[in-house]
Amino acid sequence: MTTLTLIRGLFILLSMAIGYQFGVVLKGVDGPAGFIGACLGLLGAILIILAEVARKRISTRGLSSAVFGLIFGLLVSRLLLDSILFIPMDENVALFLRMAVTTLFCYLGMVLALRGRNEFNLIVPYVRFAGQEEKTGFVILDTSVIIDGRIADMVRTNFIEDKLILPRFVLKELHQIADSSDALKRNRGRRGLDVLNHIRKESRVDLKIDETEFPQIKEVDGKIIRLAKILNAKILTNDFNLSKVASIQGVKVLNINELANFLKPVVLPGEKLEIKIVKEGKEHNQGVGYLDDGTMVVLENGRSMLGQTLTVVISTVIQTQAGKMIFTKLEKQK
Repeated sequence: MTTLTLIRGLFILLSMAIGYQFGVVLKGVDGPAGFIGACLGLLGAILIILAEVARKRISTRGLSSAVFGLIFGLLVSRLLLDSILFIPMDENVALFLRMAVTTLFCYLGMVLALRGRNEFNLIVPYVRFAGQEEKTGFVILDTSVIIDGRIADMVRTNFIEDKLILPRFVLKELHQIADSSDALKRNRGRRGLDVLNHIRKESRVDLKIDETEFPQIKEVDGKIIRLAKILNAKILTNDFNLSKVASIQGVKVLNINELANFLKPVVLPGEKLEIKIVKEGKEHNQGVGYLDDGTMVVLENGRSMLGQTLTVVISTVIQTQAGKMIFTKLEKQK
């Protein structure tokens, strides 16, 4: 049961209780007035909820926003009642009015806070309650993209304008890697910590640490996806598996590797390249070299030319999930 469903249920029960009490006060317990009043309270609550739902679909932000809305509703209802109750009226009517106005404004306050339409920058340090017209969002960093290091360059070039979120469990995993007994893992972890320090020093980016924990979820990837759903955030990663799982679950993913592949220079069949053959290929008699951006170039009949720098002609370009592969022939074999 969501927080919003619970609030709606309590609002309906309170409305029925107010209607019943009002009927009893007016006609006494013996008559059906109490039952009629409860039915009217139920009907009124349903109409208000339907009107609120029809206006806009609500996305809950958590109990903290509901508490803020409750306090806001209490303050508004108190100010309104202090003005209305100056008017002479029956004591029972005043009691009913006080209960009805307080309940109504508490409900509306919680709903508006949960909707987050007024850009409340309160309650949670970095979780904004902003309208849909707000373009700036949240991007959650995973461990792989921090260790990769290219995120620091993206921040320096203003490529990312969103607010960066670093989950505490990701930072914990990074510390564990930095403290590993394996020298390679230890170096990768320390590099990741250095990257975070560089990002934090950049005044043009807002990096916040999220303290949310999900003890029922063991895998870090699962925690990241869960947090992204709660914050309606995107995930910045270069992990292929995390990208696929998150996309299946409806979470937006920014994959640096995919971006890098799409930004590589376009080459066409028939163009010439100068390439150094550095190793043997997987297939028979193939040689392999690499462009400056890391693109693999496969040369037919190039196994015997290891260590040589050759001018080759592109025959085929294949786009794979891992990147582009360029198949070539020697210029004289064109």
